[in-house]
Amino acid sequence: MQSLNKFNHNTKIIGVIGHPIKHSFSPLIHNIAFELLDQNYIYLPFDVPINGLKDALKGMLALGIKGFNVTLPHKEKIFPFLKEISDEAGIVGAINTVVNEDGILHGYNTDVTGIVESLNPYKDEIAGATVTVIGAGGAARAVIFALIRTFKVGHINIINRTEQKGESLKEYFSSKMLYNEFKTYSLLPPDLVEVFRSSKLIVNATSMGMSPEIDDSATTIKESFNSDQIVFDVIYTPIKTKLLKIAEGQGARTINGLQMFIEQAAKSFELWTGEKMPTDKVKKTLISYLNS
Repeated sequence: MQSLNKFNHNTKIIGVIGHPIKHSFSPLIHNIAFELLDQNYIYLPFDVPINGLKDALKGMLALGIKGFNVTLPHKEKIFPFLKEISDEAGIVGAINTVVNEDGILHGYNTDVTGIVESLNPYKDEIAGATVTVIGAGGAARAVIFALIRTFKVGHINIINRTEQKGESLKEYFSSKMLYNEFKTYSLLPPDLVEVFRSSKLIVNATSMGMSPEIDDSATTIKESFNSDQIVFDVIYTPIKTKLLKIAEGQGARTINGLQMFIEQAAKSFELWTGEKMPTDKVKKTLISYLNS
């Protein structure tokens, strides 16, 4: 494997831009993958304030940076600077991956890939079924896109603290994807127990329960869940959120956000390098790190 002291003039730079950026695990997993495959790449974090995006992109192009991930607050603001935008990124309305091809910036949303790969084992069960999505932000848009485009679900409940934002999301997808099987709710337990309970799939697409707020959950009422359900939380720190623990206690099958995180990274990795990320080895290393 390539040692960290062997970078040279041929080393290709990949990165992530956002503000703040210190919380990102992307440098860890991509540099693990580069080392496992003995690739002459390095992945670096770049803290880019909201008003510094244009200048940062100019600098990245000038330096010939091969590509980069995009996180908050730039996922939507980067659109005007891109030459080409993938179909899923255009509909979701957020960019998380950019590829620099000879000075031309191409934008993608690989979160969709992460969601699809996480839910694929259950595709036959959720086709035509009622599902509930908690949240109305960028992650929720990526989830809803995948549920409609790939899994052909039957009905989508949108639960959000602000019901008006959920209504806006419903109208957005009704227009963009001609899908009208929505119902929206504000997040006011215990009124939603039956909404949760009657859903084949529940997806938490918010930051509720993310470390350090590990006692937070969209619902703490165990009757919200049953053994016929699949419950998916996009959060991966902690690996098992309070929501997942409660659902598991009722016999539901659960999916944590770690798989999604690695699969979206793997798609970005492939776009930049043309090679497959060794996801199993990367996941094992990341779990070991998170548990340390």
